[in-house]
Amino acid sequence: MRNKKRHKRSRVIGLTVVGVTALAVGGGALLMTDNDASAARRSAGQQAPARAAMTVKCPDAATRLSSVPQQARPTVDKELASMDSQVADAYRQLATRGASADQDWVRSRVLEPLSAKRRGALNRIGNEIGRVASRPSGLDTLASCTVQQAAPAAAPAGATSAPAGATPAAGTAAPAASATPAAGGQAQSGPVKVDFVDIRRVRPNVKNPRTRANASRGTFSSRCGRNENKHFNSDNVIVAPGVSNGAHHMHDYVGNRDTDAFSTNDGLAAAGTTCTNGDRSTHYWPVLRQQDGTKEADADQPGGGTEGNVGRILRPETASISFRGSAVSKVVEMPRFLRIITGDAKAFTNGTANANASWSCTGFENRQLKDKYPLCPKGSKVVRTFKFQSCWDGKNADSANHRTHVAFADAKGACAKGFKAIPQLVQRITYKVAPGSLFAVDSFPEQLHKPVTDHGDFINVMSNSLMKKAVKCINTGRKCG
Repeated sequence: MRNKKRHKRSRVIGLTVVGVTALAVGGGALLMTDNDASAARRSAGQQAPARAAMTVKCPDAATRLSSVPQQARPTVDKELASMDSQVADAYRQLATRGASADQDWVRSRVLEPLSAKRRGALNRIGNEIGRVASRPSGLDTLASCTVQQAAPAAAPAGATSAPAGATPAAGTAAPAASATPAAGGQAQSGPVKVDFVDIRRVRPNVKNPRTRANASRGTFSSRCGRNENKHFNSDNVIVAPGVSNGAHHMHDYVGNRDTDAFSTNDGLAAAGTTCTNGDRSTHYWPVLRQQDGTKEADADQPGGGTEGNVGRILRPETASISFRGSAVSKVVEMPRFLRIITGDAKAFTNGTANANASWSCTGFENRQLKDKYPLCPKGSKVVRTFKFQSCWDGKNADSANHRTHVAFADAKGACAKGFKAIPQLVQRITYKVAPGSLFAVDSFPEQLHKPVTDHGDFINVMSNSLMKKAVKCINTGRKCG
């Protein structure tokens, strides 16, 4: 594994504070679903399948803090990272107890202590923001957590339920049982059979906006390799700067060679790069693992096996980085050090509002999945695609929740009022996976390796001259890079 360098912590642009939207979770701090309650009344043997699929669900405070003043950002970032660790610890406690965890035990030993810790962290966040601006309201409503029941591990053989928006192709037979992965992976936290679908059973579902007269039709590509230098870590310098293991799962990196939790803008600008055109931008995404019994180098480390991320890390067959234009207008230059995350690492418990990664197979890329892993036929590779937000507010290189400074174009390809079209980053990664093999993306422990949690991250560290070249190329309809 790559040795971490310890840098001084970088700071990103802060914004004025606004009130936090309260999330109603009920008057009681600790709730269990009806299914969980009934499971608790069964015998230990009967409980096992349901218990194995239980996870901890908490309101995501990070996404609700849409504005945080710059002076408060260091403390707020650390407190948010500590809350992620608290949830991960609570999930591991729940998973370890397994079938013997009845409702009273879950409430008293897992949810009540977790709620108390979260309340303390949220109070410290409020106090820190209150030092320099108006204290946000509603923070206390984000402390309470519940347990959530996922799909049972013992799914029916050959289960291939289609994702939302996709239906089985007419006249297509169900795949043979041998094409379906085993019921569970090396990690007790998943994946499970119902997380997979035969790509041949999914109808074409890709729709692109119609290109208008003023469209920017060009593309600019950076050839940055496929992480041949094995740059891995479980940090996230965008979401948890200055915090080791802030992601709780391992990331693949291409581009900038110096990226970890302690990277600064100046450090990134001075670092080497794996990109052949000198682009020092940072690109990263969770590793994909084949759960074949391999004890990977991080099997006993945070972010790896100690957090349920197990198996052989698959090196991408290809990892392409390209920037595309707008269907309705010319694009403007991205600001240097613009940060964008696409997808949601906590979409299994947060809901799918910010889920954006797509899964498919080569030869079938007009069929894209968000909540299923694809089972690809022989000779076809697994494909992950991240299409990033392509509208920018024209002011900020980041925002407190890392989302509100950028946005997606609408169905017609236009940006909302107040936003400007920028080159759209597309990260496309392929993997050679044997048909029927069990694989999963790394995730936070409580997210159970669900495909909907996949996500991509980007920091623009192009030189100003290279960005100008990219924009000119895109706006004049050429293919460059």
